[in-house]
Amino acid sequence: MRNVIVSPRTEDYHYELPAGRIAQAPVEPRDASKLMLVYRRDGSIDHRRFRDIVDYLRPGDLLVCNESRVIPARLNGRKVGTGGQVEALLVSRQGPCVWEALVRPGRRLREGSIVEFVKPGSDGADKQAQVTGTIYGRTPSGGRLVEFTCEGDVDKRLEELGVVPLPPYVHLPLDDPERYQTVYARVKGSVAAPTAGLHFTPDLLERIRSRGVDFAFVTLHIGLDTFRPVQVENVAEHKMHSEYCELTDVVSAQLNAARREGRRIIAIGTTSVRALESAAQAAARAGATEVFTPFRGWTDIFIYPGYRFRAVDALVTNFHLPRSTLLMLVSAFAGKDLIDRAYATAVAEDYRFFSFGDAMLLI
Repeated sequence: MRNVIVSPRTEDYHYELPAGRIAQAPVEPRDASKLMLVYRRDGSIDHRRFRDIVDYLRPGDLLVCNESRVIPARLNGRKVGTGGQVEALLVSRQGPCVWEALVRPGRRLREGSIVEFVKPGSDGADKQAQVTGTIYGRTPSGGRLVEFTCEGDVDKRLEELGVVPLPPYVHLPLDDPERYQTVYARVKGSVAAPTAGLHFTPDLLERIRSRGVDFAFVTLHIGLDTFRPVQVENVAEHKMHSEYCELTDVVSAQLNAARREGRRIIAIGTTSVRALESAAQAAARAGATEVFTPFRGWTDIFIYPGYRFRAVDALVTNFHLPRSTLLMLVSAFAGKDLIDRAYATAVAEDYRFFSFGDAMLLI
């Protein structure tokens, strides 16, 4: 008889968190955050500072980081004809001048509505400091398609007009927007940071390299699902929003070499896990002889308990929102009972949660 995995219920991934535990600002320096060590083999838990992660890495380990960079994706504008205020959050590029966006107030913007997006605080008089977008369709995930006027360098114009969006649970502005970027962020495209990487400093990266640890960089542009709780009762019925992912030939070769030589692959963040597992799944479907092949394209991989990991031996991650796909992923990796206990310990030990919060190392 074939084993059947019963899909978990979404309510099983709810937990109570005091509002004061949601980090509103990052600690300084970056690597001064707390680090919880969670040992999957025996279920033990220990506590360190993030800078101490060096002590738990081995020569030959391969750390895989998501080098996606957060774009200034939040735009403000006015509806042509009425002057009504409009806010748009760019989610993913759908064409040279077309983006999927979350738009407010969405109900007032019918197809064909034209919006002039301007720099915050601008009166809109300077036509060189604005860009026009036309609303022309809806997406299955609840967004709108916006086609921007492609005059000149539209990407440069959008970058000048937009601001980096912070998560909805962060209510304080950042003095330095770069603090919501990893120090290795390079490829523009995300609407949220791969937050597990926010704890690294240039000095810490050098200390890790000096220990004989290698780095590999993948790209997964983070989109809608990062802040969306799962709404369906049965986890398996949740539909992930597709995100662009890239794992190059060079990185594929690095990963396969690590696998052949028995070295650990350590994912820095859940987005790195999803990139790695997407590539490994594609390789398996193609009948590849090795675990990884290069991967470029869209992924809607959804990892929850019952998933069989192909690509990851250890994971660095932050503490995630209740009922989120990210919490389900780490529960799949370490076991739900252990993650439940780790989160209860984090609350009891005054850990800081979510994007600017503390981290855990699941080994």
